[in-house]
Amino acid sequence: MRASSLIAVEARLAAAPVPLSGKGLAPFRRALLRWYDRHGRDLPWRETRDPYRIWLSEIMLQQTRVAAVLDHYRIFLERFPNVQALAAASEDAVLAAWSGLGYYRRARMLHRAARQIAEQIAGRIAGQQGGRFPRNSEAWLALPGIGRYTAAAIASIAFAEPVAVVDGNVERVVKRLIGINLTTPQIWKHAQALLARSRPGDFNQAMMELGATVCVPREPRCPMCPVRKWCVTQGDVPRGAPLSRQKKKELWCALEWRNGNGNKIGRVRLVQRSKKASLMAGMWELPQSCVPPRGLPASAHGRTFRHSITVTDYTVHVLRNAPSLKGLPAAKAKWIAIDRIPQIPITGLTRKILKASGII
Repeated sequence: MRASSLIAVEARLAAAPVPLSGKGLAPFRRALLRWYDRHGRDLPWRETRDPYRIWLSEIMLQQTRVAAVLDHYRIFLERFPNVQALAAASEDAVLAAWSGLGYYRRARMLHRAARQIAEQIAGRIAGQQGGRFPRNSEAWLALPGIGRYTAAAIASIAFAEPVAVVDGNVERVVKRLIGINLTTPQIWKHAQALLARSRPGDFNQAMMELGATVCVPREPRCPMCPVRKWCVTQGDVPRGAPLSRQKKKELWCALEWRNGNGNKIGRVRLVQRSKKASLMAGMWELPQSCVPPRGLPASAHGRTFRHSITVTDYTVHVLRNAPSLKGLPAAKAKWIAIDRIPQIPITGLTRKILKASGII
């Protein structure tokens, strides 16, 4: 943005009155909720007030795009339709159902919290009332893996508790509406002041929806915004610092498998990560190496594709029926029956390769 434009924006911000206070709040809330009722995306977790389903969706949506969650959400619920089924499952079964979503600590914390909730519902935790889910954000905060945002989202959507949520989308909307830099506590305070107490769950989802679809980080769609006339900046603000770039690495994966025929079941060679690994602990994956193997025949080189894990972009080279890669003793890899794979936790990368190869 040119210096003259920046000066104009700053002058307008300095002169602008606070747009959202007193009588101005009611029409703002009505406009946002009316827009959400008409234009909110049709998502399965918005069709229910079941706290288990809402909780599951909120955990899955952490650091994960909606499009990536939809199928996992459906499949996970088919396997664990309620909190009792989830609590009764083994951790490996939960991680297997979570495979492909990444950030597996979420699944482990979800499982731990499910066991605690199931015990509470059964009335087996001393000093707590049994028979129901936690019904307010304070109670949800006491569970493993539940932070302030998630607790407020569940409590407001499932139980209509008048408590605001702040995620990245809401933070951006509030900052643009107010037009000044805010600290995190200030953002939460403003979000709470804006909240429509008559429909807190819908209002919270409307704020998130606005940030996700209209008030986006780059090139916000201001002409489409239902609350533009209350917005101080109207999207015309200096851009923040550029996002940090992803690290780039190469990875070689050995895909060894044996087709099943007759009474024999197909098998694939996998290795299990250490239970103490900092990332994807205990997950099963294809043997892999960051060092390119030497002396392989041309026929061993399969497809190459890109895959992202946290802050790293990998160029993945799949080696078909190649010997074990350098640095991985053969004794550590095991032949796993293909029909057993849905029951064990495998990494998202391994699932992607096995699916692309038609093995699962």
